[in-house]
Amino acid sequence: MKQKYLFTALLIAATPLAQAAPESLDEVVVTAARTEQTLAQTLSHTTVITRKDIENSQAADVPALLKGLAGVEVYQSGGIGKLSSLFIRGTNSSHTLVLLDGVRINSATSGMTQIDQLMLDQIDRIEVVRGNVSSLYGSEAIGGVIQIFTRRGKGEPSLNGSLGAGSHKTWRMSAGIGGEAESNAFSLQLSKFKTDGVSAVKTGIVPGVNPDKDGYDNKSVSANVRHAFGNAHTLSASLFDSQGTSQNDNAFGAQTDVNSSKSHIQEVSAVSDNRIGNGWLSKLQLSRGLDDSQSYVNGVSDATLGSKFKTTSDLFLWQHTLRIGASDTLVVGWEKLKQQAASSTSFTRTSRTDDSLFAGYTLNFAAEQLQLNYRKDKYSDFGTAKTWLLGYGGNLGDSWRLTASMATAFKAPTLNDMFYPFVDYGFGYSYAGNPDLKPEHSRNKELGLHYAKDGERLDVVYFDNRIHDLIAINNLPASAMVNLNEARIEGAELAYSRQIGDTGMKLSVTRQNPRDARTGQALLRRAKNFAGLAVVKQFGALKAGGEWQYSGVRADIDINTFGRTTLAPYDVANLTLSYAVDPHFDLQARVDNVFNRDYMLAHGYSTPGRTVFAGMSYR
Repeated sequence: MKQKYLFTALLIAATPLAQAAPESLDEVVVTAARTEQTLAQTLSHTTVITRKDIENSQAADVPALLKGLAGVEVYQSGGIGKLSSLFIRGTNSSHTLVLLDGVRINSATSGMTQIDQLMLDQIDRIEVVRGNVSSLYGSEAIGGVIQIFTRRGKGEPSLNGSLGAGSHKTWRMSAGIGGEAESNAFSLQLSKFKTDGVSAVKTGIVPGVNPDKDGYDNKSVSANVRHAFGNAHTLSASLFDSQGTSQNDNAFGAQTDVNSSKSHIQEVSAVSDNRIGNGWLSKLQLSRGLDDSQSYVNGVSDATLGSKFKTTSDLFLWQHTLRIGASDTLVVGWEKLKQQAASSTSFTRTSRTDDSLFAGYTLNFAAEQLQLNYRKDKYSDFGTAKTWLLGYGGNLGDSWRLTASMATAFKAPTLNDMFYPFVDYGFGYSYAGNPDLKPEHSRNKELGLHYAKDGERLDVVYFDNRIHDLIAINNLPASAMVNLNEARIEGAELAYSRQIGDTGMKLSVTRQNPRDARTGQALLRRAKNFAGLAVVKQFGALKAGGEWQYSGVRADIDINTFGRTTLAPYDVANLTLSYAVDPHFDLQARVDNVFNRDYMLAHGYSTPGRTVFAGMSYR
């Protein structure tokens, strides 16, 4: 305990990550309103993680980077590359829409997005928008939207690269080239990550589990090109491809079994941006997202729960942005989404389409702002869903701002939910889809107070989200999916950042009450209280940083008995060091879980103890 207090005191007095530098309110974002606006203009609580933040964090993957953000909880089952869950403001992991360069990469069968397969060497920036924005993006955006942008060519053409190694025989390398030449821009990035890892399932909790280490191997590539035709038109294309192989543990298999899985995430898109007239921008996008996963036991396809699930998501988008008058903006668009599933499981239906129309209007009245959004989605398998948002922002003097909004959102039932064939697994457990399911719906209210002045920023947001028609198993002997549960999530999040000379600090605190509205039981794996502190200090060419993350008690399902259990609270401290040899070459080191805490994010699954990673980077 003394160590924890000493470490926290050192953080506050002197020394995580370069993310501790406060965000500039002049930073331009595109996710909150589907058009460019400064961070100061957004009505939704939005966080931007830049390429500089990513490089200085020294984190390897997207889940590690998102931990510690206000309102965001991330869980991995057994270390890097293993199944991850992402909860924004206490909503389900399937209630957050994840976009990669504007492309959906989620599974149509499970409804999940494999963020654990996204390596940061390929990522340029991440925009995290909290709260209901389904009125612009459709299904999944009940808790928020996370948009991930791959790296783009900027400035003079140049090379970049990194190399490092650490605990558990972990090593990581990347190389790339990118830049601009006349009317063209390009980028190509390659990366490789490999680790022996730790045993995914804790041997002391699950008897008979294979005690071997469960490693992870990832190969990723991203590429993009852009050509400008004068000042009015651009044509661009992008590619992202991540292939990961993970060893896993099966708590119910033989101790000698070797369980593994292969994951493939891919995004391909072509975009045409056109300035049709003064204040009129048109965007055409054709894209395909791929989610492919396969499971094996001792090298053979695992037929127990189906060994292969593959989703292709084809999207056509036509969006127009019009500047009206001096400062108002109208965004209108049409999307057509087609999702096709291929599986070793014989689904009764394997495809769906969604035709949607959306519009967003932002009005500015001197110190006040009003935002109106509306969207209509028409699905081929369950019908129509309509969502809307009404938002307000008003300046209170030079430094303070008040925001308020009301919004609705929905989550489409997955193909698993609707069309999974009846299967009897034995042990009194069976499962079947239900083609008569309705989408999940939510209604959200929030009120925010924001302060920004002289390198100091404060965001305090209260939210109240009511979600009904939640899809759940009906607990009959022949279990089927039904619209059964309702959830109520109330809470408040605080994000504070300050820059004083060469020292930057960020603090996030979240207090929430995610619960089943009928029974009052806490929703699984979500804490009522969690917080993060990050501090970084520059000492000439040396940069020292540290972070502390805390999470309170959480409810979970016991891996052995399937009954409810409670996960103990935990706190974890991490350290980083970097030394700039010259403006282009850095030496870096990161220590995770400094005090070697033994804790669980998911019951029965391991988390790594103290780990060390050191490397060098050139840019």
